[in-house]
Amino acid sequence: MAELTEQFIVGFIRGSHGVTGEVKVESASGETEHFYSMKEVTLRDGKTGDSKLCKVESVDEGAATLYMKFEGINSPEEVRKLNGWQIVVPRKYARKLGKNEWYIEDLKNCALNFYPEQGNDGLAVWTAPATGEPVKVGTITDVIEGGSGNLLEVFLAEDCDLLASNIKYSSEGKKVRTVYVPFNPQFVRNVDVKNKCIQLMHLWILE
Repeated sequence: MAELTEQFIVGFIRGSHGVTGEVKVESASGETEHFYSMKEVTLRDGKTGDSKLCKVESVDEGAATLYMKFEGINSPEEVRKLNGWQIVVPRKYARKLGKNEWYIEDLKNCALNFYPEQGNDGLAVWTAPATGEPVKVGTITDVIEGGSGNLLEVFLAEDCDLLASNIKYSSEGKKVRTVYVPFNPQFVRNVDVKNKCIQLMHLWILE
């Protein structure tokens, strides 16, 4: 198997099917063709990080639902323990990307950069002086499904703070360092997963 950083979530277990341990699978991408080439997968609990390596015995579709059978899982009771677990595979088994598509795992840990010459929108300041070079305002930690589209979860850089009137605090009185940015061209462009950087278009979205 590939290293963990080269593995991708391709689906989720959504219950049992029949009495032999077959599972219902929700495809993370909505497509299913790539599942048929999988010989071995990692099943992972997204909450605890627990995981197990399983060989794939069969893949079938019916009534718009994908079914999979894993070696060593032979009853509905065993499936219930895995309900909600992620199906994780090496990059080569992930769905092929289309234009302007990226794997979530590749977006994680990308720097979110802002170019000072864009204008500072009056909503953020840095302790470091503007030099014309891109300034890192935060790091992408995850991609969250939102009501109107995906959101980039951004952990703000230590030297990038919202103005005093816009700073948010947690119930413990600590600054909230995580913000969410809509993942669309109005707010982010020039996604470069090779060099791990993404351009932020407007600072005010960090409010």
